[in-house]
Amino acid sequence: MAVLFAIGSLCFTAGGIASQWATTPRPAIGVTFFVGSLFFTSAAYLQYSEAVNVERPMAPREPAHHRVRWRPASWEPQRIDWLATLVQLIGTVLFNISTFAAMNTNLTTHQTNRRVWAPDAFGSIAFLIASELAFAEVCHRWVCWRDRTLSWKIVALNLLGSIAFGASAIASLVEPSSGEPASARIANAGTSIGGLCFLIGALLLIPEAAAEERAAPAGPPPDSHAAPLSS
Repeated sequence: MAVLFAIGSLCFTAGGIASQWATTPRPAIGVTFFVGSLFFTSAAYLQYSEAVNVERPMAPREPAHHRVRWRPASWEPQRIDWLATLVQLIGTVLFNISTFAAMNTNLTTHQTNRRVWAPDAFGSIAFLIASELAFAEVCHRWVCWRDRTLSWKIVALNLLGSIAFGASAIASLVEPSSGEPASARIANAGTSIGGLCFLIGALLLIPEAAAEERAAPAGPPPDSHAAPLSS
């Protein structure tokens, strides 16, 4: 999951930089963004699946070490982690739509705003909501400062990245009078900065996962009679 997020973030960072300074042809930049969005969606689904299949407290009559069968989806809106991952997954799908449409260079201004900008804007809103929900889950309230903890750094970086993506979406609205974005510089900078924040946050997921694995309790001893895992 961390690697997928990192590759997707790297694509958006490189695409934003190339849009601003490089001489890379526009079609190549569009493909870079689209590929990055696919990595985002793959990673986002893994994260959603992790929330869906998280281990729950055992029922009174449930055998020790019993695990339920893997589920592809669920409906648990009362859980903040489930909401955060679902909203983020929706946002990545919207980015799939937006970046795919952006590869068409023959769109009119109205078509660009409707097919590219609108899903990009709603995707950025979804990312912002998901990031704040994840931030609140770590803080146990809406705002906190815990810069010494790895989990806080990850959610803080993701929140900053979502804010940058939001600024990019606002600045990329195409003005009908000129046929150009409101501010290409801000749009490209927001994409690059947001991608960089997501990249660092994704890389920090690796040591966080390693720390959680080290802290996880040991499994049952070999001679135990625990129920077999469901496949």
